Amino acid sequence: MEYDMILLRYGEITIKGKNRSKFEKAAYQHVNAVLSPFPNAKVIKEYGRLYVELNGEPLDEMIQVLKHVFGVVSISPVKRTPSELEPIIETAVQLIREMNPADGTTFKVSAKRAWKGFPHGSQEMNYLVSAPVLREFEGLKVDVRKPEIDLRVEVREEWTYVYSEVVQGAGGFPLASNGRGVLLLSGGIDSPVAGYEALRKGLQLDAIHFHSYPFTSERAQRKVLDLAQVLANYAGRMRVHMVPFTDIQTRLHQSGHDNLLITLMRRAMLRIATQIAEQRNALAIVTGDSLGQVASQTLGSMNVIGRATDLPLLRPLVTVDKDKIIREAEYIGTYDLSILPYEDCCTLFIPKSPATNPNLNIVEHAERSIPELDDLIKAAVENTEAILLKAGGSPDDAIVLSGKDKDKVANANEPAQVVQKADESAGLAAPATGDWF
Repeated sequence: MEYDMILLRYGEITIKGKNRSKFEKAAYQHVNAVLSPFPNAKVIKEYGRLYVELNGEPLDEMIQVLKHVFGVVSISPVKRTPSELEPIIETAVQLIREMNPADGTTFKVSAKRAWKGFPHGSQEMNYLVSAPVLREFEGLKVDVRKPEIDLRVEVREEWTYVYSEVVQGAGGFPLASNGRGVLLLSGGIDSPVAGYEALRKGLQLDAIHFHSYPFTSERAQRKVLDLAQVLANYAGRMRVHMVPFTDIQTRLHQSGHDNLLITLMRRAMLRIATQIAEQRNALAIVTGDSLGQVASQTLGSMNVIGRATDLPLLRPLVTVDKDKIIREAEYIGTYDLSILPYEDCCTLFIPKSPATNPNLNIVEHAERSIPELDDLIKAAVENTEAILLKAGGSPDDAIVLSGKDKDKVANANEPAQVVQKADESAGLAAPATGDWF
């Protein structure tokens, strides 16, 4: 099939009222960002619509990218023709010819006259277009209710667009139209899915990852950057904050509060995330918590852990079953990366009997028994490395924005690859099949 353009339609909820121009601008910027790997493509913004001129770029690859543009409910490859009756009919016949329908295929024309200066109304156009199509393709049968081919003709002042295929889009709100948040990104299955859902609801996200090098390997860090790259491909770009957590984790382990270790770790993470969020003018923290999935995600644990921050905690997956989360991870392309058995900091020092209903007063007393904890948290924030990932790129060519290698290309290790066992050099073998944060 030969097409000229791609048509993107907004969801009604995103284009009503005084915020319409804001939403349309956000969607336009998002489309431009994710299409950066296709330099010949040209994005055209019209009232209530976006069009992308292909200019020789691969249609199927572009649709795979565009169907994850948030705020867009559907996508169609279209043929463009002058808004004159004869060219419109010729284009419609050509499209059906390229589709090569079998005898008995049901068919109808759905015309829409958006330009009122066109001399033929919508109902009249249905007949004017369908009649020559049916004359040429005698095997077609008309079915106005549930046709197998719904030939759509959209007449606008400058051009008319003819198409049939409709691809479902991501829906939601345009990216960044609802503010900025930070995502606690681990190497597990849940947090990348939570990040995708937050992006879909109009948040612009920075990712925050806690690593405990040398207890965790560089390959574990690379795995997380690969996951963040998937999200960056949907968002256009993503800043990843790599937080050194070794000193904090070691000190918490030495404190003797073994059953509270996960609770103390997660509260420290939230305090760090809050400071990074304030630096980035972010107004919420997004996590991959799913109620009851692990010890730190019982209602009692989430209550005590959440008291460590004043920012709203957004948990897109809190009531979602694990099998549904896995299916979405497969759909967005993060599952195969998430199940790689490279350890993250949350698989270290796991107590045999973690508290599932911790007492807030006891937890706060445990934190007060570690007087240097505030200084350790401050040092972790100061030594965080910020890395910028762009759509269509790779962690290998990411830009380090802050940290020891500022303004240099990120020195990530080899790309994550599917392996059968964990990195033996780290002495750990717990696959990251779930999220601690």
